[in-house]
Amino acid sequence: MKLQVVKLRPLWYLISGALLAFSFIFLASWNLKQGIEFTGGTLMAVHFEGERPSVADTQSVLGSINEDIGKAVIQPAGDADMQLRLQPISEDAHQNILAALNEKYGNVTELRYDGIGPVIGKELRSKSIRGLVIVLLAILLYVAYAFRKVSAPVRSWKYGLVTIIAAFHDVIVPVGVFAYLGHAYGTEIGTPFIAAILTILGYSITDTIVVMDRIRENLLRTSATFSEIVEASVHQTFLRSFNTSMTTLLVLIAIFLYGGTTLREFTLTLIIGISVGTYSSIFIASPLLVSLEKLSKRRKK
Repeated sequence: MKLQVVKLRPLWYLISGALLAFSFIFLASWNLKQGIEFTGGTLMAVHFEGERPSVADTQSVLGSINEDIGKAVIQPAGDADMQLRLQPISEDAHQNILAALNEKYGNVTELRYDGIGPVIGKELRSKSIRGLVIVLLAILLYVAYAFRKVSAPVRSWKYGLVTIIAAFHDVIVPVGVFAYLGHAYGTEIGTPFIAAILTILGYSITDTIVVMDRIRENLLRTSATFSEIVEASVHQTFLRSFNTSMTTLLVLIAIFLYGGTTLREFTLTLIIGISVGTYSSIFIASPLLVSLEKLSKRRKK
């Protein structure tokens, strides 16, 4: 017995509505915790050869340099590493930190040092938002153009609208998850997060277009009702979408587990986005076309 995707569309809308509602609540309550790429500041990662000191001890060592450096946000990483997040500091202050840590704990190796001014961080944030808006508009125009020869029973621009709604759905859910992770675990977002969101957009659009294209082909060669054509098209592309997503997710999960801390933000965003995107291309985008077609019929009557 086949799953009736179109017939059960109220259920799919309810599930997506709940996901979006929680995402918006998390965003409104806590917002995203932005990394130094957007806020400006300094990130240092150090490795301790011996036993890693406690956060309180490290804070005390940094406070002995000066009060501002003592306010650093310190996060243990791995078995013997530690990340220090500070306000923008000079190169002299940078060397003083390394010297103080080596003097106290001996043989401390610096793994990473990134410093970004607040002006550059603000510019990166505005460019990232602008890039997302431009990508969404470009996708809408492209899909409307690609489906320009399909005018009945749903106009071509509505295919573009449905694709954008599905893409928006696929982006908002991981954003909401990271708002929660930022509040609960201090997870910050940076440029890798933006890169992952853009990747999700591309993946989501591709997955949705595959189903839409099959609907377009079936419209030209079948005389069934629009609901039946959409249902048949979804079932014809279901395995292809599922198998493609599963192979991608298996690779991403392996990278998330074994790829190191620097890749976790990026891969976790992709895992969430691609999972949600596979769901939306099958259970949201196609049923939405049927809902728009029925709404158009009611208006004409």
